[in-house]
Amino acid sequence: MDVFVWSGCGVELTAPMSRVALPVHTHHGGWEQLHPPLMEPATYAVEPIPTGPPWRWWQEIGADAAARQGVSAPVYSVSFGARNRIVIAPGDSRSMTVIPDKCEGYCQGVDGRAGPDLACAGCGRAVVIRLDDCGMWQMVWLEPEAVVRRPSGLPAGPPPDWDDLERADHRVPPVEPDGSWSRRWEAALGVALAHLVAVTEDRPVDLPAGPVAELLGHAVGRYLPTGPRPGAWSLRLAGPGIHPPRPRPDVLLVPRHPLTGAPWRPPGDAGAVVPLDSGVWAYLAAPGEISPTPATGVLPKGVLRDDYPLPPRPWRPLTPHHQAFESTLVRLPAIRAPRLRRYMDAFRRAVPPVPTG
Repeated sequence: MDVFVWSGCGVELTAPMSRVALPVHTHHGGWEQLHPPLMEPATYAVEPIPTGPPWRWWQEIGADAAARQGVSAPVYSVSFGARNRIVIAPGDSRSMTVIPDKCEGYCQGVDGRAGPDLACAGCGRAVVIRLDDCGMWQMVWLEPEAVVRRPSGLPAGPPPDWDDLERADHRVPPVEPDGSWSRRWEAALGVALAHLVAVTEDRPVDLPAGPVAELLGHAVGRYLPTGPRPGAWSLRLAGPGIHPPRPRPDVLLVPRHPLTGAPWRPPGDAGAVVPLDSGVWAYLAAPGEISPTPATGVLPKGVLRDDYPLPPRPWRPLTPHHQAFESTLVRLPAIRAPRLRRYMDAFRRAVPPVPTG
């Protein structure tokens, strides 16, 4: 396990932690809603792309400079912030004090607009940013040039692997206890749809019957033509324990590795895949029992159970997070293709882009 220390005075700023994949919903929450911590306790992740200020307008820098920042299509503004920032749960921060005059935010917390809002308790220097305003997952960002990673001396547990997807507690239900759609699902669906659009280049998609069609069908239908129809691309769920049928479908919906974030692939396979949040994928692969007490035996034909409530369902269909979809799509090199640029232009006419920065 690792700890991060302030490079200035050497004070330990974190508890011992192990690295995991960056959650796909890191930057995408529900507007004017309070969120739980982004990271699980004793874990950290690294954001490889530039994030945060300074921001520069697309018109000012041009396509080439934006591409070097990982943005492949016109956007309102482009981040020139640090790469490889480290994100942790607020509860894993150590030896930090709040800077009162830096605690600005939108309404219910701090959003980092004034820069670092936590100072090192040892030397008083402003070192990290805590975010917990409405619409944001609670998190603490460590700047890569300000901290040094060191071994904690504590033994680390086994790193997360594909086997973790089989654990019941790894599955993320699509509906929150209050009956609303999961914000994590909405963001994960937006990211996955961007990859699906890039792979199919705006062509029809045929979804399999079952949880994939029931939960994702409405969203896919809003962003792409849906099958079955001549020329439709077939999409099927695949991953650990679920090998693709033969012949291979055109696109496989697969989980991201819980440690590396890399998409699962069958051995020797080089076909098209669409990566999905591993917790969301695990639920689609094995939704589990919905009743408080699983029934035994077989009910007589025509008899329906009514001794437990049906699981809550929101009043509206599951809708992908708009910003998660667009911010992912503009970072995929495939968006440079003429067909996808036309798709993006039509999409933005229907749904105006959300400024960032």
